[in-house]
Amino acid sequence: MNSRTAIAKWIRTLSIVTAIPLVAASPAAGQTAQSNTTRKVETKKPAPRAADGRPDLTGTWNFGTATPLERPTAFAGKPVLTDQEAATYLNGLAKDGCRIINCDGSALGRLESAYDGFWFDWGDTLADNRTSLIVDPADGRVPVLTAEAQTRVAARQAERKRRGPADGPEDLSVADRCLIGFNAGPPMAPGAYNNVTQIFQTADYLVIVNEMIHNARIVPLDGRPHLSTNMRQWVGDSRGRWEGDTLVVETTNFRRDVPSRSVDPERFRLIERFRRADAATLHYEYTMEDATTWTKAWTVRIPMTESAAPPYEYACHEGNYSMFNRLSGARADEQAAAKGR
Repeated sequence: MNSRTAIAKWIRTLSIVTAIPLVAASPAAGQTAQSNTTRKVETKKPAPRAADGRPDLTGTWNFGTATPLERPTAFAGKPVLTDQEAATYLNGLAKDGCRIINCDGSALGRLESAYDGFWFDWGDTLADNRTSLIVDPADGRVPVLTAEAQTRVAARQAERKRRGPADGPEDLSVADRCLIGFNAGPPMAPGAYNNVTQIFQTADYLVIVNEMIHNARIVPLDGRPHLSTNMRQWVGDSRGRWEGDTLVVETTNFRRDVPSRSVDPERFRLIERFRRADAATLHYEYTMEDATTWTKAWTVRIPMTESAAPPYEYACHEGNYSMFNRLSGARADEQAAAKGR
């Protein structure tokens, strides 16, 4: 865990609390309509443009949000909340706990000796008052797996059971190994902390640097073809093109151990869209396409806001005692088992 949320959350909270919808109080008895103050409409600064005339996506962006990926069953059939419903929902999150751990610091599930809620920074607003980040399908849920995908998942699970929990480093996730951040992507997705990305743009390249583990994705914009399919990378092979004022990034060539939700890396295609709405807002959308995995493609929409603080260091490898301890612990268990024979 880095110190970003411990420092930057105080900075961002000042702007976040002003974004939570409030219910206006009724005028006092006898107060006339003329005495009420007229609400001032905020004028947003237009999105800047680069020297080549394209929208300039450069900046540091925060994509943390309280909106879940999939729509909870409690909101089935209700894609958007009213301002009052959103405020009630957010207030309930603050009272109910810390989502991953109990507010007293006791662990839930796999988190043993977890951090208390101070260290987490999910985001304290809902994305456009929506009840899910998924906007297609309309039910806000990930489509069901195909029969082919279910067979593939079962085979992978059976293969995994033939190994111990930590026979080697490859048995641990890429996030545990400090290779790819769980919310850094691609695609980028809100997580418990480090929901910040920094974008640099030139006429020929876009560079996306995520705070989580600091992986940097370089996206050519010059029309070059994708790499050969036998060249697979941790963050895939991305190519960008402009469609009007929207930058479309297509990514293929993922490694087999990277894509989430058991996709087929031979067929999986990720389509991302970036559009600068105004000086302080970047609309980010991604579509997951793999006809062998899901019965249909599905799309996620995430608003990004200009960050009030720069990215902070995430010293994952330097502080990754978990890898050493889990591997050495597995070896100790093996030695103890051998002595017991």
